[in-house]
Amino acid sequence: MSENLDQSAVTVLGLGPMGRALAGAFLDAGLRTTVWNRTPGRDGELAARGAAAAGSAEEAAAAAELIVVCVVNDDAVDAIVRRPEVADALRGRTVVNLTADTPGRARESARWAAEQGIRYLDGAIMTPTTSIGTPAAVINYAGPAELHQELRPTLAALGGTQTHLGEEVGRAAAYEIALLDIFWTAMAGYAHALAIARAEGIGARELLPFAKGIGAILPPLFEQGAADLDGGAFSGAGNPMTSAVSSMAHVVHVSEEHGIDAGVMRAAEAMARRAIELGHGADGFLRTAEVLGHR
Repeated sequence: MSENLDQSAVTVLGLGPMGRALAGAFLDAGLRTTVWNRTPGRDGELAARGAAAAGSAEEAAAAAELIVVCVVNDDAVDAIVRRPEVADALRGRTVVNLTADTPGRARESARWAAEQGIRYLDGAIMTPTTSIGTPAAVINYAGPAELHQELRPTLAALGGTQTHLGEEVGRAAAYEIALLDIFWTAMAGYAHALAIARAEGIGARELLPFAKGIGAILPPLFEQGAADLDGGAFSGAGNPMTSAVSSMAHVVHVSEEHGIDAGVMRAAEAMARRAIELGHGADGFLRTAEVLGHR
């Protein structure tokens, strides 16, 4: 642990909507904040609030011992920090990478940072820009526990729930990928449901209270599913896989009857049918999580 980390200063590289929110939260917490963005012109509001606008990435990196990076993906991170002059400026400093990407990229970034003599913590922001700096923020971290503990006073400026998920540096990204999987498949299902409803003359607002009811039954199912998967038991007493594929087939039929692409439901149906073919027809649908992991 560095005993000399200046907890009163931070640099933010990347000033997209999330980067600006992060920098704003640091400013609101009274931290001396330096900002830089590849595309000029995004630092005006932050500068007016007291941020120092760096003229280059290397200047920004040299302005604080803690550098927070938040750009579109880790390719963009590499394009910034792996330039020799920037890597030199970062040497001996600490990088917290809050850029969304894959667990593999987090591990590769950590390896590179270690080779350069840069301390590295990976993170995943799980809530919108409007939550940053408020109790609603949720940010997960992975990497050296001692480093995370050292940075907590500064990272607390970002608000909300800040959780260290473990020393294995890919874990924050792994959690994020899994949770994004839930979110986007759920949103795809909702969009598809709205298309079917519209085709049958049902307005989105008419469907809404019933859609919210479906959403409300999911948390208990998630909890039971977690217990099933970890315990290896997948009771289908209430709704066996054989019944599930029947209802899925109805959705596919009505969709295609109206000329609506049923690809998402066909994929779900194929998951269930594969499990049935493997002898799991009497099990619950989440048996498919186990089946998916085996080729």
